[in-house]
Amino acid sequence: MMAISTQKFDVFVSEPMGDKDITKVDGINDELGMKLAAKGFNKAYILLGQFLLLKKDSAVFQRWLKGTYGASPTEAQRCASCLLEW
Repeated sequence: MMAISTQKFDVFVSEPMGDKDITKVDGINDELGMKLAAKGFNKAYILLGQFLLLKKDSAVFQRWLKGTYGASPTEAQRCASCLLEW
């Protein structure tokens, strides 16, 4: 788990997910968000669905995000932590 959270992380986990855009998830910047959206992952809840399909396994999810979409290790870790905490 993350030792230090970002403001983006704190905001995301403190509110209902609703229909939030993919870039509202901590670790997902505009560039990575566009890559994800191009493959149908345009909303946070869709990315959460993938996280759940991978049985909330942070390591597997991070490998998927890095290998499929080119996320950096830091981006992947922050995203996984954000979804796990939410």
